[in-house]
Amino acid sequence: MTNHHTPDLPSVEQIRRAPKVLLHDHLDGGLRPGTIIELARQNGYTGLPETDPDKLGAWFRAAADSGSLERYLETFAHTCAVMQTRDALVRVAAECAEDLAADGVVYAEIRYAPEQHLEGGLSLEQVVQAVNEGFRAGERRAREDGNRIRVGALLTAMRHAARSQEIAELANQYRDLGVVGFDIAGAEAGHPPARHLDAFEYLKRENNHFTIHAGEAFGLPSIWQALQWCGADRLGHGVRIIDDVHADEGGAGVKLGRLAAYVRDKRVPLEMCPTSNLQTGAAASYKDHPIGVLRRLHFRVTVNTDNRLMSGTSMSREFEHLVDAFGYTLDDMQWFTVNAMKSAFIPFDERLAMINEVIKPGYAELKAEWLFTPGAAVHPVASGSPSDAG
Repeated sequence: MTNHHTPDLPSVEQIRRAPKVLLHDHLDGGLRPGTIIELARQNGYTGLPETDPDKLGAWFRAAADSGSLERYLETFAHTCAVMQTRDALVRVAAECAEDLAADGVVYAEIRYAPEQHLEGGLSLEQVVQAVNEGFRAGERRAREDGNRIRVGALLTAMRHAARSQEIAELANQYRDLGVVGFDIAGAEAGHPPARHLDAFEYLKRENNHFTIHAGEAFGLPSIWQALQWCGADRLGHGVRIIDDVHADEGGAGVKLGRLAAYVRDKRVPLEMCPTSNLQTGAAASYKDHPIGVLRRLHFRVTVNTDNRLMSGTSMSREFEHLVDAFGYTLDDMQWFTVNAMKSAFIPFDERLAMINEVIKPGYAELKAEWLFTPGAAVHPVASGSPSDAG
């Protein structure tokens, strides 16, 4: 992000301090490179392409930059390989919470696939317990550092595997113990969400929450199926909904197709991950990312990181890119953040309290800072607070 700062645009430092909400982030996609190297050494894993933290971080980003979702997913073989013991899972989860809190994230839902952490002899239950323990430890450490964060877990089933019912039941078993919902992930092509209908029907009967990776590498049929067959509460990415937003015949505006209109009318949350979407070829540049159009049209859009290691990103960096691309202000950042909090899988009263007692006061404080800087009298009149119509 460019470093020049105008009164209307948030500075890099303000973006970092702004309260942020993260709904789409993979635990195995956010490890610190140094932690990967240490865990590999402890666990005897010799498959790492680099053993220097900086070089390893660069390798992950280069592999993820290939433009192919399949290649992008290959990078997870290394992170999963070092996440096969209880201690490793506790450490990775704790560091995840700490890193997010240090970046200004106040609420996060972090997803991971328990079935990918069984090679060291752990049971599914032991995996979930270890990760929950790590999140609690990370929340405590963050608080000691003066940062507040609350982390909920989303249990993911891999769409090419056959364990979704089992993982859905696991999510339900731990729903009052730190797990807030369920997800399916993995390559979309050839693995439609409707193959996991039993798991979704089970979760609906249990009044539980779930999100589905859809509309990332694959188009509108994937989104339609996730919503109308499976009943997803949110869409992981959903970026291809833009394929159903068309220029009006006169060229003056846009016309929504039936599916896009349904998504907007029903306030279906879209878990957009700009940098990741560029890496997988879902958008050509930040300026071309559908988030700009969808925000203008008041879709329920949220901003997310997806995989902080592979994308070399953070929530602050995602917002820096969007401020650069679209000239977003603190009001815009607040709009995205309130959208995300409204869409979280925790009870309504808790979401409302986070919005009214943490998010809005946090942005109000940042927006008032110009009053205390030299030359405050020449600051342009604020354009009013953002609409909450998220």
